[in-house]
Amino acid sequence: MMGPAHSLSGAAAWLGVGAAAAALDHPMPWPVLLAGALVSSGAALAPDLDHKSATISRAFGPLSRGLCGVIDKISESVYNATKGTGERRRSGGHRTLTHTWPWALFLGVGFSAAAVLGGRWAVLVILFIHMVLAVEGLLWRAARVSSDVLVWLLGATSAWSLAGVLDQPGNGSDWLFTGPGQEYLWLGLPIVLGALVHNIGDAITISGCPILWPVPIGGKRWYPLGTPQFMRFRAGAWVETRLLMPLFMVLGGAGGLVALGVIG
Repeated sequence: MMGPAHSLSGAAAWLGVGAAAAALDHPMPWPVLLAGALVSSGAALAPDLDHKSATISRAFGPLSRGLCGVIDKISESVYNATKGTGERRRSGGHRTLTHTWPWALFLGVGFSAAAVLGGRWAVLVILFIHMVLAVEGLLWRAARVSSDVLVWLLGATSAWSLAGVLDQPGNGSDWLFTGPGQEYLWLGLPIVLGALVHNIGDAITISGCPILWPVPIGGKRWYPLGTPQFMRFRAGAWVETRLLMPLFMVLGGAGGLVALGVIG
């Protein structure tokens, strides 16, 4: 799928988690619901950091472009080092390592650890990164005609505002983990969710996605998991733009209303 659809699916997924949490009598405070939806929306672009033309690779200028090149080479090396005997050697790492469940887990654990060990400034950086990506994904038309600096400023002000609201008593910094210093440990959850939802979205396109690596399927460690071929579509096709994206908006809206207790 394309960036906007990935971002919408990430936000909708977290709003669905919020609805589930409310049903389990552990509702999210609204700042957690909002921050988590935006973080998950941004994180849903992260797996494409292995592709030089992806939204995330352009989002932070030379820094993200350079990181994209490094991730692409690492992904290519891991693929070629672990491929099965029936899998061809590859040049380029797109839709390999960063499109797997271990990578999603790695990101979530890494960012959670950073939030706990790095304190407020680490939380601000994490929020800033994902707010910028959320703007790029959800407001992609406006972001493309705006300068990078304006998008970064919007991401920075959003991150600062959200952190300020979350830090207020009862607003959710300690929504899930209440131990000393563990207030923002939950930040890894929308990041893992966003990355996994991205992979599921790619799995329903023509190419499929090796989500379950390194589990071998049919003798292949990089098996492109997906729906039956007749149900798949090309990224950016009408199925994505006219069916899935509106569906994500409806489901996300419904999930948000349930999470906030407006409907039950």
